[in-house]
Amino acid sequence: MEEFIYIGKIVNTHGIRGEIRLLSDFDKKEKVFVPNMTLYIGRKKEAVKITSYRKHKNFDMICLEGYHDINEVLRFKGLYAYVKREDLNLENGELLEEDYIGMNAFYKENSFGTVTDIENRGRGNKIFVIEKDSKRILIPFHDSFIEKVSASQNIIYFKNVEGLIS
Repeated sequence: MEEFIYIGKIVNTHGIRGEIRLLSDFDKKEKVFVPNMTLYIGRKKEAVKITSYRKHKNFDMICLEGYHDINEVLRFKGLYAYVKREDLNLENGELLEEDYIGMNAFYKENSFGTVTDIENRGRGNKIFVIEKDSKRILIPFHDSFIEKVSASQNIIYFKNVEGLIS
């Protein structure tokens, strides 16, 4: 079964030559926004290839193969864009942000909850949301707080979080 990964929402078009404006906080953009990468758009996952990419303000600007006019891409406005996990060519052990959701959170060999979400607080500031017994704990998504991750055991070990989990 193919696994589709959400990468963003097409929020508008740009110019008259068929460029689309995508709003994305996907953490592996360098693997997605490259020529010939296939995007899957909308509920039906319509396959289209990227021909060019550029960054403009907080948007990812994309041109698609076979689309050269604003009227051709207007139908994509408001739709979600996806990629196939297998197309990302992740290295052994490399995880996507969504892979952390559901992991058991540990600090000094003690479980203190389950990762339920990763929130984007803007400007690249993301945080783990960890919940246990209706208690909500927030920990920055940063290497200085992650000791190690065991995807096979579904565990994330944290460090330097004494004041955050008490």
